[in-house]
Amino acid sequence: MEKTQTDRRENLLFIAWAASILALFGSLYFSEIRQYEPCELCWYQRIVMYPFAVILGLAVVKKDYRISLYTMVLSAVGAGISIYHYSIQKISFMADHAAACGRVPCTGQYINWLGFVTIPFLALTAFIIIFICSYLVWKKTKEAAE
Repeated sequence: MEKTQTDRRENLLFIAWAASILALFGSLYFSEIRQYEPCELCWYQRIVMYPFAVILGLAVVKKDYRISLYTMVLSAVGAGISIYHYSIQKISFMADHAAACGRVPCTGQYINWLGFVTIPFLALTAFIIIFICSYLVWKKTKEAAE
């Protein structure tokens, strides 16, 4: 395999890892510094996101491209949770029929930048970046094996 193919996979893994680190520290900033208490769906998103910082970090160091299949699947799960959470915040029909969750309502919006950027939107963005990078690494690894 040529060197540029390997470099692309390394860069893509690094971008996915960087997105997970930004999401991790972003969520900690909102909860620990800004004192925004996470709702139940935020916790589920964190449960999926936080391991990426370790898993992708190790994959970058070890140049383990096989991890991309697992991170692709897990980021799709996280994106699904984020889409649902964002929907119950922004679509009134969804909000009216959403199940009650915990002390903090999942329909609440601590931030609403530019009228559409909420915390679940930020998480969704990170999950999409991780998914796309993982997919491209998986695809390039599969091509290299053939």
